[in-house]
Amino acid sequence: MTLVTLPLALTFASPGPIIVEIGPLTIRWYGFLIATAVLIGVSLSQFLAKRRNVNPDLMGDLILWLVVGAIPLARLYYVLFQWENYADNPGQIFAIWRGGIAIHGAILGGTIATLIFARLKRIPFWQLADLVAPSLILGQAIGRWGNFFNSEAFGRPTNLPWRLYIPPESRPFQYVGEQYFHPTFLYESLWNLALFALLLFLFFRDLKGKPRLKVGTLFLVYMAVYSCGRFWIEGLRLDSLMFGPLRMAQFVSLTGIVLGIAGLIWLYGFNRPLPDVVSRSNGETSSS
Repeated sequence: MTLVTLPLALTFASPGPIIVEIGPLTIRWYGFLIATAVLIGVSLSQFLAKRRNVNPDLMGDLILWLVVGAIPLARLYYVLFQWENYADNPGQIFAIWRGGIAIHGAILGGTIATLIFARLKRIPFWQLADLVAPSLILGQAIGRWGNFFNSEAFGRPTNLPWRLYIPPESRPFQYVGEQYFHPTFLYESLWNLALFALLLFLFFRDLKGKPRLKVGTLFLVYMAVYSCGRFWIEGLRLDSLMFGPLRMAQFVSLTGIVLGIAGLIWLYGFNRPLPDVVSRSNGETSSS
């Protein structure tokens, strides 16, 4: 990584998307970071499960479901909104190692997979969601650096002391004369790390019983807080997935904010449990 240090400033420049090439084998940063995020996520979710007296092997099984559900839908979501780039070259649809996945598609796919898993295993969905939420946001923080190495998902041109150099071949046509852009990958990564710290704080504070969290709280906090940051950051980006005049990520983020806050009001304002795929008699408790 090339980093030019300025007074109270950093200029980022990607060294390229490839870590190493050995004959026909190419190891890319994007795939490496996704794999790293998955491995760390498995270990963390199993650790948290033990603290909740949940079988950690269940979390290992769930992660497999999440990968199978999240990654294909994340790619499909991206491709559908960028279809003009793939219509004449459908073979590139499966080239996920080159980048091009949408986190909102991953969250949707992962949620569906978790609902099915919870139903089959007779485990409360919200209990699983609370255990996965810290791993999910940490994985997102790690994965955003894949955008850095691919010189993608950057923001508008900027002269701020912290900025991202984008090579000419990766710049939008209308900004080909610009060199430096908002490092939105960094903004989101830092936001995600802050949310990760918040979720862990709530998790371990809850273990001490002051006060006990209701089941679903951590995932709802994840939804609302992540969506707030994503809505702002998406407004800076130049490569947003669009549906007509709408930035899809901002529309989905607004939905996430509303659902997250509404769920918390339901839990704490009305003091009622969230609807689940299994009944409370199947093991749901008052803590997350």
